[in-house]
Amino acid sequence: MRKSLTLFCLPCAGAGSAMYLRWRRLLSSWITVQPIELPGRDSRIDEFPEENYLALTECLSNELVPILPENYAFFGHSMGALLAYGITHRLSAQKLPLPTALVVSGCAAPNRQDSERYSKIQGESALIAELRKQAGTPEEVFNHPELLAMTLDLLAIDYRLCGSFQHVELPPLPIPIHVFGGRADEIEAAKLDDWRLAGAQAFTLDWFEGGHFFLRQSEEVFLHTLVKRLTESLSGVPHEAPEVPAIA
Repeated sequence: MRKSLTLFCLPCAGAGSAMYLRWRRLLSSWITVQPIELPGRDSRIDEFPEENYLALTECLSNELVPILPENYAFFGHSMGALLAYGITHRLSAQKLPLPTALVVSGCAAPNRQDSERYSKIQGESALIAELRKQAGTPEEVFNHPELLAMTLDLLAIDYRLCGSFQHVELPPLPIPIHVFGGRADEIEAAKLDDWRLAGAQAFTLDWFEGGHFFLRQSEEVFLHTLVKRLTESLSGVPHEAPEVPAIA
């Protein structure tokens, strides 16, 4: 009988738990999708958003400790990947049970983070241009002034959060790390490949057609690969070697 697994999902900058809700009906029944809500959005809209990376990862890890199931994994896209990484290290430092795997998507490795770039994206026009470039925001958001204002406010907060991240050398995590990237994303292959330095166990790097939001643009094959990697980690079977991306 296949083991069950809870997949805790962390959102990208400017987003909330809604970006993962459709996965509940698309993923295998043995996977329970559990989006993690951040302060200042979703059901926590009345809370002050956190703009400091260390403070938020500490807050989220403390909230997760009482509810961690026997088998679980973390998934994070972009900013969510950094948060998942930080939470996992906090759990490790407390000698608590670690996730079956850390799955990160669309995010440069911790040692390749350019925190200063976020300080250069300021003001409404720059934030809108960033949303347009990433191509992950529905067009109706841009046509709805109030919704756009809320999105930009949240994105600005999250960019300050990402800008507060500072890489420090930490012990490699003793769990598999699975990395997903988009062939048309601006994140270079080497910056994704360096995630292997963050772990001491199995490492995989899978590529998909699409830009920064390849997980939507190539959703079917992406979710199939996600289930495959989670299955491998849960069962402890050998992982395939990372694919070398084709040069455009």
